[in-house]
Amino acid sequence: MVDITEYSKWGSIEVIVGPMYAGKTEELIRRVNRAQIADLKVLVFKPVIDSRYSKDKVTSHNGKQIECQVVENPQEILDYIAKEDFDVLAIDEVQFFGEEIINICQETADKGKRVIVSGLDMDFRGEPFSVAPNLMAVGEYVTKLTAICKVCKMPATRTQRLVDGRPARYTDPIIMVGAKESYEARCRKCHEVVE
Repeated sequence: MVDITEYSKWGSIEVIVGPMYAGKTEELIRRVNRAQIADLKVLVFKPVIDSRYSKDKVTSHNGKQIECQVVENPQEILDYIAKEDFDVLAIDEVQFFGEEIINICQETADKGKRVIVSGLDMDFRGEPFSVAPNLMAVGEYVTKLTAICKVCKMPATRTQRLVDGRPARYTDPIIMVGAKESYEARCRKCHEVVE
C-alpha cells in the first residue's frame, strides 16, 4: 500500500472507493486526523443528502466522526474554499455530487493542495456510480476497499439494495440514502438485481 502521507508538494487527488460497509468514511476520517496531527489545515465537506447518522458531521457506520461543512452542491464547496486558507480538502460521499466536483478536485490539486475523496464506485445495480470512475482516472492514489459479503462471507465489492427484504429492481431510482435497513455488502456471485 502506498504511504499517502508522502503526497506531492504539487498537489494530489486521493480516491477511496468500495461498497457500503467497506470502511471508506472511516479511512477518510483516519487520513484527516493524521493531517490534523501534522498541523495541516483541513476543510471537510459532505452532501446535505447524507443525514443518516449526523446532520453536521462526517460519520462512519461504526460511529467515528469529524466536523464538516454540509453543502448542497459543488459550487458551495468552490465558494467556501475560495475564501479559506487550507492544505487539505476532504469530501465524503462524493458520488452524490455532479460532474462539476471533478473539476473542483482537479483545480484544487493543481494549486498544490491535497484532495481526499471517498464514496461508492458502483451503484446498487453494480454499474459505475456517477463521478467516482472519472476521479479514479485522474487521481494519483486510488484505494479500493472491500467489505464482507452478507451472504457467503467472502470479499464484497458491491452494494445490494433491499426493498422489503428483497433485491431492488433495476428500474428503481439510483439514489436512495439508507443504511442497514436498505443495503448490504455483497460479492459478485451473491449480488442480485431484479430485471
